[in-house]
Amino acid sequence: MTHVSAAPAAAGQATTDRGSGGNAAGGPARGGPARGGPAARRSLRGTLRAYVALTKPRIIELLLITTLPVMFLAARGLPPLWPALATLAGGTLSAGSANALNCYVDRDIDRKMRRTRRRPLAAAPAAMAVTPRAALIFGVVLAVVSTCWLWLAVNWLSAALALCANVFYVFGYSVLLKRRTAQNIVWGGLAGCMPALIGWTAITGRLALAPLPLFLVVFFWTPPHFWALAMRYKADYAAAEVPMLPVVAGDRAVTRSIVRYSWAMVACSLLLWPVARTGPVYPAAAAILGALFLTEAYRLASRARTPGAAARPMRLFHWSNTYLALLFLAVAVDSLLH
Repeated sequence: MTHVSAAPAAAGQATTDRGSGGNAAGGPARGGPARGGPAARRSLRGTLRAYVALTKPRIIELLLITTLPVMFLAARGLPPLWPALATLAGGTLSAGSANALNCYVDRDIDRKMRRTRRRPLAAAPAAMAVTPRAALIFGVVLAVVSTCWLWLAVNWLSAALALCANVFYVFGYSVLLKRRTAQNIVWGGLAGCMPALIGWTAITGRLALAPLPLFLVVFFWTPPHFWALAMRYKADYAAAEVPMLPVVAGDRAVTRSIVRYSWAMVACSLLLWPVARTGPVYPAAAAILGALFLTEAYRLASRARTPGAAARPMRLFHWSNTYLALLFLAVAVDSLLH
């Protein structure tokens, strides 16, 4: 996508070619790398890896984990194969679009943070495998393709919800909230809740109360998850002037908020039992997983109160990923057995 300037005068070009071992006709130097050789293949692989990295595959995995089990819940068992596959494909493209556009918006602060310094658009301009303009076009094209795909292959409601999540994540969170308020991740996390609704509408074609508790689980899960990460990389966020809660508040205040949101998350997870009328497997799993999550949250709060103790917030961060995956797995298993 980069613009190439016009060629210099013929005499100057011939001189350059001869000086670099080429010939005046512009052919490759004798013994030089052939077009399509190993160097070109390495460059192509590097470019493809950069485009994949823009989509943040690890985040997409979490979003799909919260989509597929809800389809089991909506179908009260194994969902139809085609709607499930079509929804996962469209969800992958939509999430990839939002993440690529987020990389475009955040490219300036990504350069200032150790955690994000290796992202494709955070590199020095001369070292970029993908230009910002190309990343912007890539993100927009993915948004258009994913919306059209979900509309045609699934239904209009699922397509609309995915598009709303994409737009809110890019403009609501990345552009408006992230750099302006310590509550950025609280409200910005709404975009990450949408897969719970999309999984339901993909099967039923309509919204209902049944998936709402899972929507709220993800909403209340997001702040403890990201605040734990932000505690670990507090200096990074401070250097980038991003007002994450751990940057503007002490560890004690942050961990108190983590505990409060954790309780709300566990309460919502248990609420699914009566609202969606699940079988006994899900509430048992939700209670056990919730107790383990709360235990880890209280341990983090205790370490934050202890002078000289290492907070070790990444323990909660990593456990939060496991918690969410196992909770939604319990939704799918219970739907198959109930």
